[in-house]
Amino acid sequence: MEQAILENLKNPLELEKLYRGSKSTFKREFNKLYPTIKGSELVEGWNQRLNYEGSEISWGAKNELLLVVVLSLMAGLIAKIPAFLGVQEDLFYQRNISFIALPFLASYFIWKQRLVAKQLVAVGFLFISSVLYVNMLPHSYTSDTLVLACIHLPLFLWTVLGYVFTGGAYNSLSKRLDFIKYNGDLLVMSAVTAIAGGLFVGISIGLFGLIGLNIEQLYFKYVVVFGAAAIPIVGTYLVRVNPQLVGKVSPVIAKVFTPLVLVTLVIYLVAILGTGKNPYTDRDFLIVFNLLLVGVMAIVFFSVAETSSDARGKLGTLMLFALTVATAIVNCIALSAILFRISEWGITPNRLAVLGSNLIMLVNLGVVSYKLYQATTRRVEMEAVEGAIVAFLPYYSLWTFIVAFAFPAIFQFK
Repeated sequence: MEQAILENLKNPLELEKLYRGSKSTFKREFNKLYPTIKGSELVEGWNQRLNYEGSEISWGAKNELLLVVVLSLMAGLIAKIPAFLGVQEDLFYQRNISFIALPFLASYFIWKQRLVAKQLVAVGFLFISSVLYVNMLPHSYTSDTLVLACIHLPLFLWTVLGYVFTGGAYNSLSKRLDFIKYNGDLLVMSAVTAIAGGLFVGISIGLFGLIGLNIEQLYFKYVVVFGAAAIPIVGTYLVRVNPQLVGKVSPVIAKVFTPLVLVTLVIYLVAILGTGKNPYTDRDFLIVFNLLLVGVMAIVFFSVAETSSDARGKLGTLMLFALTVATAIVNCIALSAILFRISEWGITPNRLAVLGSNLIMLVNLGVVSYKLYQATTRRVEMEAVEGAIVAFLPYYSLWTFIVAFAFPAIFQFK
């Protein structure tokens, strides 16, 4: 990208094409080059365009705002299906939780990215076939494959959302990285929105309670359900039309939490040795251990994606390297525990699912650790680390697909 910008400094059309191809990558590389290329009107114009931060909040175009309102209402209606049709809530939400927000987020990005008919049909087919498939699985309270399918199907559909987000250009590593950044920003915005919504609900219930009206049940039955379903869609809209809202918050969160998580993880590993707890014979502890692994990996990836190399500095890169190595150690422990349990008690759907995901994560962490080590010695730029992270997204997608769609048949729905 850097070389392409330099070669087209006098070609506005090509610069615009580069920018539209990957906005975040273009901005990062342009800002790195700016001190050496500033002076011309075209360069100064791009500098203002990329780095201007207005103080006012934008509400986007009317059509876009209307689309968000409609999609939010539709998500709320899906969430209320158990009440409308008398369906058992726990059964409905177990199988259909991913269809409350993900199809409507995909619809929003389909509209934004202007997907062609062929891409639209493919995405629609995946969502429709997924909802039919998961609701046709035989019900059993003791079926591990049903639980695995319900857990992994939303993860697979999340990768489908990533395909839509990139406008079908899923092979572009820079656009995959943009998708990771979007998820981080969405988490921050959703958390803020949820806190604000919670305060509003509490104040509203309290005010009506003062005049003798108990609206708690009514509020939770309609307002809270519709509001919760709308949070990812509204959060996405706010992030896309006002990137400055979380553009500075997310990197700060990533920078602050990296050392905190590193210290906590090291202390936790030492504490395991002191308490005698181990994931080899304690199944519940192994589950928690794997959840810890997934959470820390998410923080590692979020930190790399959100913080620029200039803002991170050498110390920050070293901390990320140390955190990645510590996470790899946790992964090795979890992986050895799974292999031990398989050798002792045989293969089950749960053990095989965790084994596959842990193997992918271990290889991914190994590559990222190596790239981070090279980055600390200045042999590669941080872009190589970012590429190592997002290069594995298709492998995660493939494994979630296998677990969700193949495991029930392989293990005969047990």
